[in-house]
This record gives sequence, structure tokens and C-alpha cells, in this order.
Amino acid sequence: MEKEIIYTFIDNQNLNLGVLELGWKLDYQRFYIYLKEKYKSNKMFLFIGFIEKNKNLYEYLKNIGYILVFKNILINNNGKIKGNVDSLMILNIMIYFNIYNKCIVVTGDGDFDCIVKYLISNNKFYKLIIPNRKKLSMLLKTVTPNKFLIFLNDCKFLENKNTTTKS
Repeated sequence: MEKEIIYTFIDNQNLNLGVLELGWKLDYQRFYIYLKEKYKSNKMFLFIGFIEKNKNLYEYLKNIGYILVFKNILINNNGKIKGNVDSLMILNIMIYFNIYNKCIVVTGDGDFDCIVKYLISNNKFYKLIIPNRKKLSMLLKTVTPNKFLIFLNDCKFLENKNTTTKS
């Protein structure tokens, strides 16, 4: 029997902000190991907005093993950064569709409801990892059976102990 190929697609903004709202920061290395060991993920694609000053962070994430997929960002007049990765992530899920047997999607964003529904209907879906139970979109919740749902609220062992934030 051939080994199952499992790819993980991570909406980094949703992951980072969702976990921060729980009052802690994610340890990206622990998260990588968690995905690799618990869910047997072969590749982890991290979709992230590119900011020049974060080059050291990107290098660190690549060294862990993440495959970084960058989205160019815009900075509005108020200095707010906008770098929506949703369409880029959905495109990559489809680009690799014939390579993986199953995929994991990490987000709570309702914009992913159509791709999750498609993956489930094609028997390609493995898990939906939601960074924060309170931030799970109703659109995603209605298309994703409970057996696929994993909440990081229950995974505080993935906390970066060196940079715990106060809630």
C-alpha cells in the first residue's frame, strides 16, 4: 500500500491573530512537529504577507520546514497592513490537488467554505484546524462535519513559553 500524502495549508494571519486572542503565542516549531507527528503531514504551506523587516522570521520559519508562500501587502493611509492570502491559498490547494491524498486547512475564515466543501465532496479533506473556537465562521461550520474539526483552544501545549502574552 502506498503511503498517504497529506499537505497542510495555513492561513498565517488567521492562525496568528486567533491564537493571540486566546492570550498566548504559537510556537511555530512545536506546531510543525504537531502537524507532522499527529496528522502525518508531509508538507506545510504557510501563506503569509511579505514585510521586508520580517526577513529573519521568514528565514526561521523556512529552517523549521515550512514552505512559505508570500502575498504582497498593501499599507493603507492609516498604516494598516492588508495582505489577504485567501485566494492564493485556495489556488495552491487546487494546484496540488492531484498530488496529495488528503489535506489539512488551518483557518477559521468563512471564505474557505467553498474549498472545504469541494475537498470533502472529493474525499480529499482530512482536518480543519481552527485557531480560535470563537472565531470559527458560521459558513465554515455549516459545511464542515464535526469529525473534521480541531480547535487550537484545546492545544495550549503549542504555546511559545518564551513570549507568552497577557490577555
